[in-house]
Amino acid sequence: MTPLEETVTLSTGAAMPVVGFGTWLLEEGPECYDAVRAALEVGYRHIDTARAYGNEASVGRAMRDSGIPRDQIFVTSKLPAESKDLDSARRNFETTMSEIGLDYIDLYLIHAPWPWDQIGKDCREENKAIWGFMEECLDSGRVKAIGVSNFERGDLDSLLPACRVTPMVDQIRWFVGLDTSDTVAACREHDIIVEAYSPFAHGLIVDHPELGTIAQHYGVSAPQLCVRYLLQRGAVVLPKATSPEHIRQNAQLDFVISDDDLATLDAMRDTDKQ
Repeated sequence: MTPLEETVTLSTGAAMPVVGFGTWLLEEGPECYDAVRAALEVGYRHIDTARAYGNEASVGRAMRDSGIPRDQIFVTSKLPAESKDLDSARRNFETTMSEIGLDYIDLYLIHAPWPWDQIGKDCREENKAIWGFMEECLDSGRVKAIGVSNFERGDLDSLLPACRVTPMVDQIRWFVGLDTSDTVAACREHDIIVEAYSPFAHGLIVDHPELGTIAQHYGVSAPQLCVRYLLQRGAVVLPKATSPEHIRQNAQLDFVISDDDLATLDAMRDTDKQ
C-alpha cells in the first residue's frame, strides 16, 4: 500500500486519506482545475478547499470530470472564519454546496476561531453557537464529518464542553521547525485527528540547507522529506503544488526517516526565517 492509499479512520467510521492535496492560493479556473485533475490522475483521493479560497467550483468540476466515483474522493471545505453568526454560516454553507456542485462534503471545518482580520479576538461564545450549526450540517447528511481549523488548546478547551459531537479533525499550520506540540497534545487527548497544512511553510523552508542535507541522504527532495516527517509524526498532510511533476513527486513517499533524523527535525526551529 502506498502512502496515497493509506487512511485514518474518523469517529464516524469513514476513511480519510492521510495525504491530501491542498488548494490554497490556487486561482479559480484553469490553475485550480488543472492542478486538481493532475492530483487525481496521480492517485490523490483527498482534496482540500475552502469558501475563502474562492476555488470550490473548480474543485468540484475537476472531481466530476475525473470520472472517479464520488465515494472514492474525500473532499474538505471550510466555513469562512468571519462567519460567527448563524445567518452568515447558513448562507456560506449553501454557497459552498452550490459552488462545489456535490451532494455532500466529506469534511466541513470552521476555518479559524477568529476572523482573519482580527486574529486573536475572543470569539469563543460565537464558536459554540456555530458548532451547533456544524452539528446540524452533520445531522442533515450533507456533511459526513465536522471539525475545526487553527484551533489551539484554549480554543478547544472552551469549545468541547458545548459539543454534542466532538470535532473529528483540527487542521493546523505545521511544518518542520514550527512547534505545535501543545495543540497536537490537546488534540490527541480528545482523539481529534491533526491535519497539517502548509507543510512547506509556503515554500520558505524547501531551500533550508539542513533539510536539504537530510533529504539528500534519502535520495528525495526537501518537500518529500517535509511531508514524510509529518506523516511519521501522526498527521494527515496537505501538500500543494501546481506542476504535474511536483504534484507527482510530493506523493512519492515510500521511504522511512530514521529515529535519529526525526529527532534532528524535531529540534529544528525557525526554519522559515532563513
